[in-house]
Amino acid sequence: MLSSMWVRNPTGFSPDASLPDLSNKTFFVTGATAGIGYETALALAKKSATVVIGARSEARARDAIASIKAQVPEANVEFIQMDLADLKTVADAARTFRTRHDKLDCLVNNAGIMAVPFEITKDGIESQFQTNHVGHFLLTRELLPALERAERPRIVNLSSDAHWWAPKPEGIVFDSINDENRMGTWARYGQSKLANILFTRGLHKRYGSRIYVNSVHPGFVSTELMRGPVSAWGSFMRPVVSLVFSVFKLAALRADQGAWTSLYVATSPDIVENGIKNQYFEPLARQSTNLSEVATDDKLAEALWAWTEKALRDRGL
Repeated sequence: MLSSMWVRNPTGFSPDASLPDLSNKTFFVTGATAGIGYETALALAKKSATVVIGARSEARARDAIASIKAQVPEANVEFIQMDLADLKTVADAARTFRTRHDKLDCLVNNAGIMAVPFEITKDGIESQFQTNHVGHFLLTRELLPALERAERPRIVNLSSDAHWWAPKPEGIVFDSINDENRMGTWARYGQSKLANILFTRGLHKRYGSRIYVNSVHPGFVSTELMRGPVSAWGSFMRPVVSLVFSVFKLAALRADQGAWTSLYVATSPDIVENGIKNQYFEPLARQSTNLSEVATDDKLAEALWAWTEKALRDRGL
């Protein structure tokens, strides 16, 4: 790929050379059966971390674990089933984790969907907003006790520069999240990615004295996530869009490169030594100020927190 020719890496970070020994550290990575999540789990396992994969498909998780162990025979990797589009399974996954592990050193909220056709989940929430934000909010909330038992715990929320595409001027249109006609699929995606950044702000406000919470834009990465934008188009335009994305993929980051920024924020001593919290990172491992105005709106962050808590309460969670 052309990405290796132009990608900036001013910190000189690379997982093999830069990750510290992670023995006795436990990481929970959502969506780690493929793409960025898989590469994140693999890199952590290579440094002796205990890695918990939270994912929907048991078969794909078993395949991912087998692949990791083929490369790292001594890897300590396990699977907990959860589907971010089914909130009960998310709550159950957190309970399962708490029964197996005393502490959690880092939660990597990696899983997501991008620009998929409009759909309402079984919980009654638009699928991108639930998968990318609400499900991770619930998982994080339920894992906070385990995080707070760790020494210098961290949370990494994968967001995107696509947060700029959230509907303007509101950023998040709370009364129209389930309205198919209010905005297009890319605006819905941008809204969900904005929510990831605002959630980071809300977590920092409440738990920043104990937990290092940051958000990450992984970059334009060649992964399965690209299938969503193609399928969202009608049959007439789909071949054209597919061709365009095929060209873009030539300049995309590899999946392992896409994981580098997450890995830096999840493991680098720099984060603790420099007290880096409530920040936004871009490839590769660069602290960034490339945030939209609404992404730094504390009132909007509080409104999102209140809306999400109510949405969960209304569903008995």
